[in-house]
Amino acid sequence: MKYIGAHVSASGGVENAPVNAHEIGATAFALFTKNQRQWVAAPLTETSIRLFKERCAEFGYKPQQILPHDSYLVNLGSPEAEGLEKSRAAFLDEMQRCEQLGLDRLNFHPGSHLNKLSEADCLKRIAESINITLAATHGVTAVLENTAGQGTNVGYRFEQLRQIIDLVDDKSRVGVCIDTAHAFASGYNLATPDGFSAVFQQFDDVIGFSYLRGMHLNDSKKELSTRVDRHEVLGEGHIGKTVFELIMADARFDNIPLILETPDETRWSQEVAWLKSNVKS
Repeated sequence: MKYIGAHVSASGGVENAPVNAHEIGATAFALFTKNQRQWVAAPLTETSIRLFKERCAEFGYKPQQILPHDSYLVNLGSPEAEGLEKSRAAFLDEMQRCEQLGLDRLNFHPGSHLNKLSEADCLKRIAESINITLAATHGVTAVLENTAGQGTNVGYRFEQLRQIIDLVDDKSRVGVCIDTAHAFASGYNLATPDGFSAVFQQFDDVIGFSYLRGMHLNDSKKELSTRVDRHEVLGEGHIGKTVFELIMADARFDNIPLILETPDETRWSQEVAWLKSNVKS
């Protein structure tokens, strides 16, 4: 089964996200459980939690169809003591929000060394942050997203993600989300059938499909290996439609949230319908 959706708005409360997903014909969705540009947010209310769960049940969204995304402020590899402390506190808060909502995974960008740490030490610090958070929570998987490698961001090579996984104590609660635009920007040419096959063979060899907990389906405004993170509508960027057709026809991508983060939300319902039309029954 393919679960296809978009990163929908939770404006006005997390309970609105499943409604917004249903309105675009989605069978999956992503959301922010709090304002993604603030360190601290008001706790989830009992009413919001209850309505979120009720609406997910009403529209048929189970935890494996939902991919919460944490704040963009969080840097679990921060070289600065204050930034690291704030990031770990915010990450724990978001994992606990997932627990409250009955969700089983939290997607996040690994972190950045800010030119003040070696890449290797940054990766170790990220793994340490994950271990601290997993020890304080239950039932929620930490889902590392590959990055475009923009600036000082780590996680743009499969090997870097694997290094973090290797240092996580509880392997059952760590996973990976692959963003197609980030992969392309960081040098993985998945735009052709041969390229798609080679990239995901490499992914399987280095990380393994058993760790895949979600996908972000985005075309790229920027060319291959530019290491610039700019999403585009499917088929209108430098990746083109082929990779998305191949993903829809490939059983290795079944039973995980496949999430659009494309820039024109007025076209999400069309993009969701087009993706669904490429699913092989």
